[in-house]
Amino acid sequence: MDSRRLIVAFGLLLVATSASAQRWQQYVSEEDAFRMMAPGEFEIEVIDFESEYGIIVPARVYSYNDDTGSYTVTVVDYRDSQRLHEQRIEEHDGVYISVYGEVDVRGSIAYAAKKIRDRAESIEYDAYHYIAKVDGHQLQTTNPDGTRTFAAIYLHRSKLYVIEAVVKPGPPLGGMFQQSFEFMGHDGRRIWYDEFRDAYKVLPPSGEAPLPPTRGD
Repeated sequence: MDSRRLIVAFGLLLVATSASAQRWQQYVSEEDAFRMMAPGEFEIEVIDFESEYGIIVPARVYSYNDDTGSYTVTVVDYRDSQRLHEQRIEEHDGVYISVYGEVDVRGSIAYAAKKIRDRAESIEYDAYHYIAKVDGHQLQTTNPDGTRTFAAIYLHRSKLYVIEAVVKPGPPLGGMFQQSFEFMGHDGRRIWYDEFRDAYKVLPPSGEAPLPPTRGD
């Protein structure tokens, strides 16, 4: 393909992507403190989520499906994890140790990433990522049925956020869904930590920790 044809092809891709993106809208969840661009109004389902270490914690699944694919944000609430693990210690007469309560939460990004890798046929991108100094991970994979997965995973204040677009090959709408995610403060503006150490992955036993200042819109 010569350079002129390549430029034309790229221009058509941008036009197609722009036309599709115009139908998207900003979605805000006050309950789970995030906002992002979404292709439509999410349906919300509350589920029981089994952690890597076998405890059951609540999760909300925000989902939208159309002819381009499926778009989901799964928010797993680990805030009660330590109590549930302490209860397991009593049930197992001391064989189980309390540190698993924190390990289960801190390892949740790796656990979610492994499940995405396990269902993929090939992996095109698999690396560390962060938003506003909140640690996370991003993946782009191809599935056995030819669809592509664009995923981002973050752990913030004992909540795990798993953002996934499983889409047909075509304009990179999955990437837009994956990368538009932001954490929100109580005032509805995006938060931003000045230092990585300030971003709590796991809340302290009191369940309280100061939120960082917000900025922007």
